[in-house]
Amino acid sequence: MSNEHEQYMAIALDEARLALRDGEFPVGCVMVAEGRILTRGRRQNSGELCRNEIDHAEVLTLRRLIAEQPGLDLGKVTVYSTMEPCLMCYSTMLLSGIRSFVWAYEDVMGGGVNLPLYMLNTLYAQMRVHLLDRVLRSESLHLFQQFFQSGAYWQDSLLARYTLAQPLEEPKQ
Repeated sequence: MSNEHEQYMAIALDEARLALRDGEFPVGCVMVAEGRILTRGRRQNSGELCRNEIDHAEVLTLRRLIAEQPGLDLGKVTVYSTMEPCLMCYSTMLLSGIRSFVWAYEDVMGGGVNLPLYMLNTLYAQMRVHLLDRVLRSESLHLFQQFFQSGAYWQDSLLARYTLAQPLEEPKQ
């Protein structure tokens, strides 16, 4: 790996691969502070039998982190996710104090990081965030293409169509 962001994103991609193996939407998440992985997680309950829109990788990982380290200053945490956090996950992490976000693949249908915080009420308008996208994008794209070629979740969505239309780049070695 050529840099720290790629190193942590590779671990998030490992979580996404586990999710994909289990038939879940391939989103993996890693939360890091001061050069140390604090916790990691992946999307759950996106399958037909138990589908819900609460068990996103970022929310589950954040819940684990808060349970395991309740006094942690979340302002020091950087979140690595294989997909751009949705509006629910992004706002949940913002309200929890997280201000640094790194993701691999853009969510053209439900991504939340383009939320114009400065235009919102004071609570959000004063937040300053660090955003970094496209870290190991091709590796994440490949997982989403595999998912949409075989899965049923969001199968006929804008995200599925966009993802399947993307040319696959060679993953970094």
